Amino acid sequence: MSRTIFCRKHQADLEGLDAPPFPGPKGQDIFDNISKQAWDEWLAQQTMLINEKRLNMMDLTARTYLNEQRDKFLSGQEYDAAEGYVPPAE
Repeated sequence: MSRTIFCRKHQADLEGLDAPPFPGPKGQDIFDNISKQAWDEWLAQQTMLINEKRLNMMDLTARTYLNEQRDKFLSGQEYDAAEGYVPPAE
């Protein structure tokens, strides 16, 4: 049975994650306040940023940048987008 949470990003009651995405307080905060839908959207955005900006995940600066972008994305703030990306028409 899935659990329902109030998603911070979408401001609606949505299906929650099955487990925290990573250990620690930040992972628990995401588990408690971010929906599966918002997390999946973040993973797609993260992949675009890594590819577009050619981020090396072994580099602490790149990981710090992605953490900052994740926090902005999930809290509904303005975040960096891949340059020239146009979302598909629905």
